[in-house]
Amino acid sequence: MIDHNKKINIECRTKKEMKASALVYILVIMSAVTVILVSTIQYVASQIKYGFYEAYREESLQISEAGIYFYRWYLAHEIEGKTAQQIKDFWETGNPYGVDSPYEIEYKDPQGAGIGKFSISVTPPESYSTIVVVESTGWTYKNPDSQRVVKVRFRRPSWSEYAVLSDVEGSYIRFGDGTEIFGPLHANGGIHFDGVAHNTISSSTSTYYDSDFDVEAWKDGVWTAWPGEYNTNMSSDVFLGGKDYPVPSKDFDNLMGDLAVMKQEAIDNSTYFDNSRRGRHIILKTDGTFDIRKVRNYNSIFKNITRYAGSWQNYPIPDNGVIFVEDNIWLEGKVDGKKITIVAADLIGGGSPNIFIEHDIEYTNYDGTDIIGIIAEKDIEIIRDSENDLRIDGALVAQNGRVGRDYYSLKKYWWGWGYCPCGQTSCEDHRDTITVFGSIATSERYGFAWGDTCPRSTGYATRNLLYDNNLLYFPPPYFPTGTEYSLDLWEEL
Repeated sequence: MIDHNKKINIECRTKKEMKASALVYILVIMSAVTVILVSTIQYVASQIKYGFYEAYREESLQISEAGIYFYRWYLAHEIEGKTAQQIKDFWETGNPYGVDSPYEIEYKDPQGAGIGKFSISVTPPESYSTIVVVESTGWTYKNPDSQRVVKVRFRRPSWSEYAVLSDVEGSYIRFGDGTEIFGPLHANGGIHFDGVAHNTISSSTSTYYDSDFDVEAWKDGVWTAWPGEYNTNMSSDVFLGGKDYPVPSKDFDNLMGDLAVMKQEAIDNSTYFDNSRRGRHIILKTDGTFDIRKVRNYNSIFKNITRYAGSWQNYPIPDNGVIFVEDNIWLEGKVDGKKITIVAADLIGGGSPNIFIEHDIEYTNYDGTDIIGIIAEKDIEIIRDSENDLRIDGALVAQNGRVGRDYYSLKKYWWGWGYCPCGQTSCEDHRDTITVFGSIATSERYGFAWGDTCPRSTGYATRNLLYDNNLLYFPPPYFPTGTEYSLDLWEEL
């Protein structure tokens, strides 16, 4: 017989246990939901917070970049139209913003409300460098700890940043087979290029008329006579760095003002020499000095010195300075640890002097320690008796003339000088190799070799034009540069 009361107790206990189990399940589920909900809320909150953080960081970056563009605007207004000396004075004595201490400016939104600041710190250019390094730190008032720092390098363009730069506007320039160029090449006129170019060749004209006897036709601004633009003699494509035309022209007319500054610098350092006699012979020396002597006479055809006046004198090469001769210069020698610009120009009024080169002009160091600028108001002429293997280290500028070598296949007749007869090779002029390590800027048509219909050739069979990358950032002292700073490198720190 079943105990009825006991049965009732068992049923009650079972119901209680079921209720307790259900409650446990509910609590577990609620706990899980709570954990998930709290985690979700925390995640959403963190994402919102991160979103604000990123928004503030992006705003800080924009403020930092605004500081960079402010400084570029500031430089344009302070430097535009000034000479090399005036720009140098600005950096040394003009108290430029951000050099001695950071320069801060409040950044405002379009409604004029301040939302943050940028702080600018500037590393000024080294002596006669074109590089300015600017660091701009930006932050917002809402989150001042979220700073962004941008570092940029500004650079002024220089005449020395081309392997070859030619004016020849309305005309053209020609580079023959055997010419190899390492570095950019630009001409304001047309370019006939039959060598090998390892960098971009650009012209300021879209088409031009090539009047050379073996062409006599309209051509593109940059072109080659090689079929398929492949030089079979040099086993290479002609335009390895590509072509670009038309592009804006380069102005050769602004150089005269820079020459006046160079002359005054030479006067101040006792390295100015007047226009007495026919010019000066200058020999650069590795002991930090140069020898100089007056030239009484020279051969007007072959350009070699025939007679001196006076004795040799010796002067120290000025550091980051100028040697200025108001007449012709015969230049040779080697420097060691010197940066110097050598100028032949007549600013008094009377002639346009030349610079004549017979022997090597060399650096001892090729890491930017040695830099030579060679500027002639007229021509930079490689004379007839030049070395068979000639090397010229430096940045060459012929303001109103050309960098090159004359047609020296000449013979003296009873009535004077004339070209060698066709087929007579005894008086033809041949040289092996010329190497220019640096840059060439020439107003008129360049050329170290010639040929004609005879056929009769003269000059250097191999022409190596090697660009010195150090000139991009460290042009020779007082060398002509642009006054507008361009952005050369950008990075976030």
